[in-house]
Amino acid sequence: MVSAWRRFWDRSGRRWRFEGKAAEPVAPPKLRVFGGTTIARPAGTRVLFVNQYYWPDIASTAQHLTDLGESLAKRGYECHVVCSRGSYRTDRTENPGEEVHNGVHIHRVGATALGRRNTWSRMTDYLSFHAGALLCSLTLPRFDVVATLTTPPIIGLIGTLLRKLKGSKHVFWSMDLHPDASLALGRMSPRNPVVAALLRLSDTVYRTADKVVVLGPYMADRIAAKRVRLDRVATIPVWSRRDEVYPLPRQGHPLREQLGLADKFVAMYSGNHGLAHSFDDFLQAARRLRKRTDIVFLFAGDGPRLAEIRAAKELYGLNNIRLMEYVPREQLHASLTMADVHLISMRREMTGVVVPGKLYGAMASGRPTLFVGPEHCETADTIRRGRCGYTFRLGDVDGLVKALRRLAASPDLAGKLGERGRTAFLAEHEKDVCCAQWNRLLGELVGRRPDRALELEPLGAA
Repeated sequence: MVSAWRRFWDRSGRRWRFEGKAAEPVAPPKLRVFGGTTIARPAGTRVLFVNQYYWPDIASTAQHLTDLGESLAKRGYECHVVCSRGSYRTDRTENPGEEVHNGVHIHRVGATALGRRNTWSRMTDYLSFHAGALLCSLTLPRFDVVATLTTPPIIGLIGTLLRKLKGSKHVFWSMDLHPDASLALGRMSPRNPVVAALLRLSDTVYRTADKVVVLGPYMADRIAAKRVRLDRVATIPVWSRRDEVYPLPRQGHPLREQLGLADKFVAMYSGNHGLAHSFDDFLQAARRLRKRTDIVFLFAGDGPRLAEIRAAKELYGLNNIRLMEYVPREQLHASLTMADVHLISMRREMTGVVVPGKLYGAMASGRPTLFVGPEHCETADTIRRGRCGYTFRLGDVDGLVKALRRLAASPDLAGKLGERGRTAFLAEHEKDVCCAQWNRLLGELVGRRPDRALELEPLGAA
């Protein structure tokens, strides 16, 4: 017998249900009331998220969307996600077309998975997902809210169409700005008529959304420049999780021991080695400190700029540079705490276009951060406000090297900066804090009472 998935309306005609052996039984949502009592609550606001990646994918947008969807499901929302059957890394196997995971209904559509080898392969993947996601979204019933992210670019158009055709509220979660990023990097020209049309279309999506969620004030300034009404813009940063990334002591650290770093001072760059980042200062610092056998530069992750790091390592014989692949999400606490200090960078022209979320994992790990980039941006301001690291202008290699030497010689100073970062993280950038802001935003949008009991519930130990 073929165990096939199929969707059908239940008798109330209000929602989709799944049928098939692989489906997980979905219990009525429960809420924890302050004081320990639990009560069942009938299905509430129906929310559809659209993004190319979702659990179990490792992409940053997938991880944050998974956290948010599951958090809202626990609060009684009926959450659905339309995403791709492929993954951020093309070497991964495809996932099931339909699935319920931790209370979130997942609808995966077919799309090409050529990867990020060049512009044409990426465009093909984007367009194929656009087509599949649009068809799937149109065949699903009406949702109270449709929230679209920015992977792939202009996927928010689906939210615009569903707002027009089905009367759903549209929330545009601006993880980054496209095609603004390509324009800022000089990879596209605004004089190109196709690019100009895409920019106008993108701006229209922003202006017609009921809410635009941005990651910080500099991104909000960019959105305001698109003539988006200020009352429609909400700032909610991305986050890390206290139960996922937490401080581990250097002594006896499992990965430090395994990789031969037990007695080293580790300056770590972790995450996407993307075009928005700059690695020149880090590579020059590695060259200047090549004779310091106690200092190691560890680059963990992947991305289009990784090739230049490999090339510099080979060209200059930089044995103080180590490379490491992505680690599974459940090992992030061990990976990020290998560092004695975290390295983050951003190109000046990307201010307000992107906000590197890797800062919050660094803060959660209880390690200090060295940021090389614009003097005024979300990342630099957060580090200064939390007093959890140092910021440097692009090209200030002298300052960067001086800070590395100082931290390597002063474990107590590094520890104090790391503790401040952890404290600031728990107050402003922890998952529960940020997801509670999302809960309030959606509640205000659809006239739903906020879950005060959940917001009052203690978050647990630090």
